[in-house]
Amino acid sequence: MISLHTLKDTTRTRKARKRVGRGIGSKHGKTCGRGEKGAGSRAGYKRRYGKEGGNMPLFMKLPIRGFSNVQFRREFDVINLDQIEAVFQDGETVNEQTLRDRGIISGKSHGVKLLGNGELKKKLKIQVQAISDGAREKLTRAKIAFEIAK
Repeated sequence: MISLHTLKDTTRTRKARKRVGRGIGSKHGKTCGRGEKGAGSRAGYKRRYGKEGGNMPLFMKLPIRGFSNVQFRREFDVINLDQIEAVFQDGETVNEQTLRDRGIISGKSHGVKLLGNGELKKKLKIQVQAISDGAREKLTRAKIAFEIAK
């Protein structure tokens, strides 16, 4: 019978671990393949990729090419319909301030985007900065008023 503890991976052979520090005859004795002196021969050494031991790192020598719009992007906090259904009561207004008051969103934001996960059965007034197509369709089907604020 095959069990988890009897399964073996036969697609590739296991590479044997290098046994270091086992005498001069082992080819990895004395310095254990670390060389003679310097930080690399010491215990606790970590190689920091990009460091070149006093030289200017290559990535700093290369010119910056192109343009990135990442510093100008607008990050929205997202909220789904089922989250609104769980937190708000009939007749309330859903906007950035009321979401902050209830602790759903926090921190710096460029506004709120409403996504269409779940169903919304309560009659609410929704004021958000962006709305997905799925959420827009569900809100119009349920005849719930929504407003896209700037």
